[in-house]
Formats: sequence, structure tokens, C-alpha cells
Amino acid sequence: MGHLSIQITDSDGETRELRHSGSELRIGRDKSSELLLAGWRIGRSHARLLESPQGWMLEDLGQFSGTQVNGARIVRYGPVTFADQVRIGGYVLRFREEEFAQDARPPGEPAGRAGMQAPAARVSMNPPSPHGQWQDPHSSQAIEPPAGDPSRTKPQAPTPLRAASAGAGAAAGRAADPEQDFSAVQARHPWRQRVHEQLLDTIDLRRRDLSRMSDAELRLETEKLVREVLERFGELPPEIDREALRKEVLDEAVGLGPLEDLLADPSVSEIMVNRADEIFIERQGRLQRYPLAFTSDRAVLGVIERIVAPLGRRIDESSPLVDARLKDGSRVNAIIPPLALKGPAITIRKFSKKRLNGDDLVGYGSLSDPMARFLQLCVHQRKNLIVSGGTGSGKTTLLNVLSNFIPDGERIITIEDAAELRLNHTHLVSLESRPSNVEGRGAISIRDLVKNSLRMRPDRIVVGECRGGEALDMLQAMNTGHEGSLTTLHANTPRDALARLETLVLMAGMDLPISAIRDQITSAVDIIVQQTRFACGSRKVTSITELSGMENGKIQLQELFRYEARGYGPDSRVQGDFVGCDAVPTFFDQLREQGVEFDLSLFNRRAA
Repeated sequence: MGHLSIQITDSDGETRELRHSGSELRIGRDKSSELLLAGWRIGRSHARLLESPQGWMLEDLGQFSGTQVNGARIVRYGPVTFADQVRIGGYVLRFREEEFAQDARPPGEPAGRAGMQAPAARVSMNPPSPHGQWQDPHSSQAIEPPAGDPSRTKPQAPTPLRAASAGAGAAAGRAADPEQDFSAVQARHPWRQRVHEQLLDTIDLRRRDLSRMSDAELRLETEKLVREVLERFGELPPEIDREALRKEVLDEAVGLGPLEDLLADPSVSEIMVNRADEIFIERQGRLQRYPLAFTSDRAVLGVIERIVAPLGRRIDESSPLVDARLKDGSRVNAIIPPLALKGPAITIRKFSKKRLNGDDLVGYGSLSDPMARFLQLCVHQRKNLIVSGGTGSGKTTLLNVLSNFIPDGERIITIEDAAELRLNHTHLVSLESRPSNVEGRGAISIRDLVKNSLRMRPDRIVVGECRGGEALDMLQAMNTGHEGSLTTLHANTPRDALARLETLVLMAGMDLPISAIRDQITSAVDIIVQQTRFACGSRKVTSITELSGMENGKIQLQELFRYEARGYGPDSRVQGDFVGCDAVPTFFDQLREQGVEFDLSLFNRRAA
């Protein structure tokens, strides 16, 4: 009977080694398997290793996703060496036959490196104990099972997770044990798959026309069918919460599945579905793994269809990506195979239910009070502003706050790819671009809408984001009587924002000299507000810069406020100060002539 060392690398890149003693090693997600692996692509009895005189022979047991060795799908393979990469589901396995001393460490393995956790303890790959724990062959003490084991109760997420199935309200009303929640969710997953499949079969057999039902009728009818299916299953294992299982199946059948509770949780700002069984969320600027998953790629596609169909959008193989929005304004991007190799992917940028204002941003530490007062003055006095920043830095949120500084009564036209802005104005027209239809015709671009908005008698034009030739039309609008317009663009610094703006103008297809473009930018844009997202997740206005003119063919910038970061504190949050730059905007003389008074001491370095 040989000794086998098994190196397991999961989809997150975490590697651990385990030990098996015996002549056969069964691999799968059934609890009788010696090597337990979790995931919807893992079969109950997926593969097995058999000891032979030639060495260890690997055999696939006919599962749908198959077993691969060195990138090729196999039926039988052997003898297996440590150089062979065996891929099963999302795991990469390596096998090595060795003789172990009682406390031996494999050759070349360090005892642990500074600043990193020591390697996981060697454990025997005998079947788990009745309590779901693995036993050290040299100790009676139970050891934590490997990642991916269904019996594992400790989540890998960096922060504790609440019960995903109980709903946001229930989770908020009681303190949940994250370890129990994680194991409970994992235990329900195979049952959820079975109930969901039975539900689809029941609907097909009864030939119900669900398309003619309202949302409320559809949910009531589906809930009734789910209860019938659960009754047919009879008694469930004691660790399975029947009501939680019913809710999860119902949400996936007629709602947004595992996303329902995440959308209701105000602490979650972004939801990322990488594939059916892999969901990540952003909470307080930090990414973490979410324990709940979809039952299949088909379920993810169903959720995407429910999101895009009411908006007149489509997603299929001929148009495999789409931008859309939810009813609350949250932005959704979806992409499906053949472009998404791991399966359908969804990214949701949640829309805050609270309408933020300048005081909220000051309270969150995103900018200082003098900066907020100065920006409010700029909007009131019809200065043209550009909000610049990287992806996820908070540009749209800041644009929304700035837009609400516009005095009531002015006619505002907002133009966006997916409507996100929520303005509190009585005289507001919101426009949204449109993709092409099935024949590839009928697309209405942002540039088309900007041109059309000039015929709609706007006082202010607010463009959600300039990312193409519409930048030229926006500059022309700012220069022809539509002062006080606002937009955003992607750039890392104010100087980079000018270079990107020049590039976007050239994308309009006009053969303009660079000097003419810079003249247009200098006369049109007054202020660039730079927004930055730091590694800790906090978002701050790091610079407010004025375009002060042209000199030797180069646009001159004058920084008015900046954020000076000192580093990261004990809580891993960025620390620093908002300071003035001892510079007064050039347009203040003009404002003083118009009778506008403002405390210029706010621009002093100490005051900000």
C-alpha cells in the first residue's frame, strides 16, 4: 500500500498539500470520496487513482466536464507523475508517490516565510470523520479540512458574511454566525439544483403560459409550484432549512437569484458574477467572496434576460454584451460566451438609495468644506466643469452632486449611455443612447443626442461621460451659449484629462490642427475636478484645477485645492489633508464686478 502526496491548487490560486495512504483514491463531491472537491463542475464520483505495479493510474468516471491531464481530456492515463497537471473542475492537482517519516517535510519546502502564513499541515486523506473533520495520522486532534471541501465550515472570505438566504431584513435583525451560514449555504446548493430542475420540468408538463402573467401573478404561481416540488421530496436532511431553500429557488426562477439579497443590502456597492458558481462583492471598498451561487449558466442567462428585456435591449451570440440598468438606476454590464470564456458574467454598480449632497461628501471625507463651497459657487456661476478620474473612482456620484447645485428653474438635459443621474429639478429632460437592432441598424449614439439637445433649448447640458467624438460637440456647446455644462471622462490627472480630451476630439473625424483643439478646450473648460479611488477603497477629490489660458501653444493649469496623502494608518485607510494652494481663480475679478462676494481666505493653505 503506497503513500501519495497530493498538491491541490484551487481557482483562487491557494495551494495546499495532503497525504493519502491506500491503493485507491476516489475524487468527487460525494462524501464517500477520499478526496472531496466542491463545485458544480465536479461530479459526485468524478475520477479515481488506482495503484498498479507501473505506478498510479488515473481514470475518468464519465462526468460531463471531464478530466484533463496537461490540457488534454483523458479517459485513462498513467502512470501519473508530479510533472503532470491534472485539472478537475476549477482545481489543478499534482500527485507524487513518497515515503513519509512521521514529522518529515517534503524536500525543499520551507518552514514558513516572513509575512506569510506557514503551509497547511499534512493530513491523511482517509475519509472524513462523522463530524466533517479530517484527522492527522499522528495526532488525535481534528484539523480544518482543505479549501473546496463541502464539510469545511470556515469561509475563505476576508471578512465575515451574513446569511445570504435569510434576506437583508432578517440578516440585519439578528446576529448570524458566519461559519454556520457558509456551511448551510453550501449544503443547500445541490438541493437547490435538484428543486430548480424539477420546477422547470413541472412547468413544461403543465404547459403554463407564463408570458401572459403579471410579475405578481408569476411569482405567486411559481411559489406554489416550488412548494409542490418540495412536498414531493418529502423530509429533507435536518441541516437543510426548507424555507431558505424555497426562497433561493424562487428568487432564481422569477427574480435575480443570489443577487436579490445583495441588491437589498445597502452595505454592498458592487456585485461581480464571474461565472455561475463564483460571485464577488464590494463592501466598504473591499472585495470579498460571496458564498451563494447560481445553479447553472442557464440560470445566469435567465437573470440577464430579465434585466435587459424590459429595456428593449437584447443579448445573444450575435450581440454578446450589453449595458443596462435596474429599476433603481443601478448600472449593469453583462457579457456571455463566446466572449466570456468561463460563462456568463454580470457586473452591477449599485445605485445608492440615498440622494447624496455636498454635506454628505464632506462628512465622508471625500472633500473639504471650502472645496464643496467653491464647487457650488462654480456651478451657480455657470462655469463649465469636467470631473476626471479612473474607473470606480466616484465620478458619476460627484457629477450627480454637482448637478444638484444647479438652481431650480433652469432647463437641464442629461445625456447618458445608461441613465444613472438622479436630479432634483422640476425642469429636467433625461436622454439615453440606444444600441443597434437585430439588423445592425437604428443605433443612437451619445454624439447624436448631444447634437439633438442643442435644438431643445437647454440651459445646461450634463453628459454622463465623454468617451468619443461627442467631446467636440460638447466643447462647441460650451462655447456657444451653454455655459455651466458638466461631464466626466476617464483620466488619472488633470493634465492627462486634457490630453485625453484632445484625443476624443480627434475621434470626431474632423481634421483639426492641435492648436485649434487646444484653443477650443481653453475657452470652453473652466475647472477640472480630479477624483481618485485609493487602495483602501476610499474615494476623494484629490485636485481642483483651473484652466488659466494658453502659453507657447500649451494649456496652462493652476491648481486651487489638492489632497496631500501622508500614507495609510493602522486601520489601512489612507490619511492626509485637504489644502488650498494659495492661488485665486482668474475669473474671481469678473465675479466681483458682478457683485458676487466670496471669502478668498478659503484658498489659503491652512484653511482648506
